[in-house]
Amino acid sequence: MALVSEDIARHPALRRHVQAQSRTLLQTYEANPRLASVFATQQRWLMAHIGLALYFNREPDDHRKGLTSARFMDDICRHSVASRNTADAFLKEMLHYGFIPHLPIKYGRIRPFEPTAGTLETVAGWVMAHLRTLDSLDSLDSGFRLAAFVAQPDMLAKLQPLVADGLISSHAVREPRQTFSLFTWLDNGGIVMDWLMSGVDPDHADLDRIPTGVVSIGDFANWLKLSRTHLSRKLGDAEELGSVGWLGQRGHSVMWVSSEFYQEYMTAQAVKLAIIDAAFDNCVVTSQAS
Repeated sequence: MALVSEDIARHPALRRHVQAQSRTLLQTYEANPRLASVFATQQRWLMAHIGLALYFNREPDDHRKGLTSARFMDDICRHSVASRNTADAFLKEMLHYGFIPHLPIKYGRIRPFEPTAGTLETVAGWVMAHLRTLDSLDSLDSGFRLAAFVAQPDMLAKLQPLVADGLISSHAVREPRQTFSLFTWLDNGGIVMDWLMSGVDPDHADLDRIPTGVVSIGDFANWLKLSRTHLSRKLGDAEELGSVGWLGQRGHSVMWVSSEFYQEYMTAQAVKLAIIDAAFDNCVVTSQAS
C-alpha cells in the first residue's frame, strides 16, 4: 500500500533521507546542468512532465497521438501551467539543445518529438532517487520499489504519466507555501533549495535558525550558473519574510534557514514522494492484475 504524505512528513528519518536525496539530485545537476535545470523551476518541471507523459502515452503505430507541438501546447493550456507562447518557447529550447529531437517521420506538417536516451536516463535517475527515499522510509517494503523499477526497464513509461497526473492535479504542488513559492519561480530555484537544505544537519533541524553551510553568495551563484544579482534579490525577499539570514555579517557568514522554511521544504518533499509512491503502487497493482 502506498505511503500517504502525512505519514511521510511525520517519519522520524525523513530529514536524513531527504538530505541524501537532495545531494543525489545535486550530483545529477553537476553531471548535466542544462538538462537538470529543466526540472529546477516549477513551471518548466510541470511542462517537462506533461511532455513526457504525452510521449509515453503515444499510440505505438501513430506518433500523431504522442508528443507533438499542438498536443503539448493544448495540454499546457488546459492545465493552466503556462501560456501557449511559453510552451512553444520551451519546446523549441528542448529541441535546440537536443533533448527531444524530431522523429524521422512526418504526418503532413506534424513532426513528432522523441526524448533522447540521455534525457530518459536523467528522468529515470530522478525517479530512482525518490524511490530510494521511499524504500528507506518504508520498513515493510524496504528496497522493493527501486529493485522493481531497475528490474523492469519498461516501468518508466508506465510510471511517469501517473506521476505527471498526480503532480498536475495536486493543489499542494501547484500552490506551494510562501517561501517555497518564492524559489519555485526562480531560475534553478529547485536546485537552490536542494543546495540550501542539503547542507542542513538533520540534528539541528529543530532550531529556530538552522545553519546551512552556505557562506558565499558569489560561489553559490557561480555553481548554479545564476546571476548573482538575481539570486541576491530572491534571497533578500526570503530574508524579509524571516525565512533566511546570516549568522554574522550578511554575505560573509554562514546562511541559516528558518524552521518554518525548512518545514515547508520537507512538506513539499512528502507530498511529491506520496504522489510518486501512489503512481508506483498503481503500476504494481496493474502489473499483477495482468
